[in-house]
Amino acid sequence: MWKRRKKSAGPRGPLALELCDLCGRTFPEQEAVRGHVPDSSAAGPGDGWSDGLRRVTACSESHLDIVRERYRHRPYIQEELWAAKITRVLTSGPPFLALEQLACRTGLHEPEIRRAIAWHNAHRPPVQEP
Repeated sequence: MWKRRKKSAGPRGPLALELCDLCGRTFPEQEAVRGHVPDSSAAGPGDGWSDGLRRVTACSESHLDIVRERYRHRPYIQEELWAAKITRVLTSGPPFLALEQLACRTGLHEPEIRRAIAWHNAHRPPVQEP
């Protein structure tokens, strides 16, 4: 008739772990406390709906509150977000685009693109001579 399946003795596959953004402790994924914080440097690889938001993970509500508080004091710079959007477009497609094409793919206007480029150039690390 019906056959019973035997229960496995251990977990199936490796245990997924998360890392606390505050203390660096690792813990099981199902114990993670997550949230989003405003961050003008965050522009993910996707369609842009979460640009300007960074997903953070903590091992407890109190650690998540501390992470949120730290981001609350970080300045939100619009040009930094625009520069991140431009970087995403240039690293996911043709490296050289006309200004009109760049505007179309980023959703930015020419003055915003120019301000983002100026911000990027002012904040990039110095080039080390060989």
